[in-house]
Amino acid sequence: MHDLMIRNAHLPDGRSGVDILVRQGRIEVIAERLPKISIPEIDANGDLLSTPFVDAHFHMDAVLSYGLPRVNQSGTLLEGIALWGELKPTLTQEALIARAIEYCDWAIAKGLLAIRTHVDICDDRLLAAEALLEVKRQVAPYIDLQLVAFPQDGLLRSPTAFDNLKRAIAMGVDVVGGIPHFERTMAEGAESVRLLCEFAAEKGLRVDMHCDESDDPLSRHIETLAFHTQRLGLHHRVTGSHLTSMHSMDNYYVSKLLPLMREAGVAAIANPLINITLQGRHDTYPKRRGMTRVPEMLAAGIDVAFGHDCVMDPWYSLGSGDMLEVASMGLHVAQMTGQQAMRQCFDAVTKTPAKIMGLEGYGLQPGCFADFVILDAASSIEALRLRPVRRYVIKRGQIISETPKQEALLHLSGKETRVSFRRQGDGKGA
Repeated sequence: MHDLMIRNAHLPDGRSGVDILVRQGRIEVIAERLPKISIPEIDANGDLLSTPFVDAHFHMDAVLSYGLPRVNQSGTLLEGIALWGELKPTLTQEALIARAIEYCDWAIAKGLLAIRTHVDICDDRLLAAEALLEVKRQVAPYIDLQLVAFPQDGLLRSPTAFDNLKRAIAMGVDVVGGIPHFERTMAEGAESVRLLCEFAAEKGLRVDMHCDESDDPLSRHIETLAFHTQRLGLHHRVTGSHLTSMHSMDNYYVSKLLPLMREAGVAAIANPLINITLQGRHDTYPKRRGMTRVPEMLAAGIDVAFGHDCVMDPWYSLGSGDMLEVASMGLHVAQMTGQQAMRQCFDAVTKTPAKIMGLEGYGLQPGCFADFVILDAASSIEALRLRPVRRYVIKRGQIISETPKQEALLHLSGKETRVSFRRQGDGKGA
């Protein structure tokens, strides 16, 4: 826990010229022109100071495994699942931990300090769960890592999956996961939702299900998830991830579905990079975008976050842990180019996923933890445009990462000119 003064910061809510006093790792005062005291200082110089980025949907057990045991030649979801099935028997804890720790270093440099990761529990050894529990212990001073017990091969389709899920929870895994659309039938998918929600209610746990990750408009397990959330009193503890079938549903059915989700307090997580890559593969033209109905859910009062989902694994060969890349893709795919809509996209990788994960002490108010990212941008909208460097990443008042400001040095007409990609006044009204 550290003391720190940050001067002349711009905040995501539009306030500018703000000073922040940190005492013992928490925000004590936010005001203009605070008096000088004898503690370390950072001059933000008008740059954007935000809470850390948060990724509420990721697969850290597979991260950086691209090319093992071979490359996904088709680039499809199903080949990725088959590849993961081939890779699982060869996994070692040492290699899995090493890859996950390397990714966590990337995340810290990008200002990503909270991650909810699904971990496959269909391997009876629970090797990945044990490995990620160790990673969680190692990165705890820097990253809030939340683990989801994820039955990748189907809760009912895989004979030992439910027992393994219960074992994983007993070991310390935090959240109950599921994948109802991957069960053998719609009926078994619905049954898996019931069983998992009842188990979560009994244990007092949160739920986060891969739900309807399909182009099939009749994949409607989100309706069942909302029903059991309401029935069991799990309000605001349940999340449906992906929900891509919603992009193919007719508007009348969606007009019924969204109020059910809102009433039950079910949140949604879209994964723009992966959803638009893996969905619509059976289409010629016109080709469906693949991402769920983000603007419509936001308008209905449903909490919506964006997740990275994959980085260099059997499903996705790209990625770097940059949640601004995720938000930028979500903004474009959902056509959320209005001023308020763009701010909602920034929220979808900061405060909304923090709310979904139930992170304590997250925010920019006195009493919150002094966890910040200072970006080379003047506003949240400019940050989405530039995806700028993170000048400082701060955890509990301590600087844990620094990156120089971004500019180019041009050699033109016999003279040197320094060029920034920022525009004067971009921070106004942001």
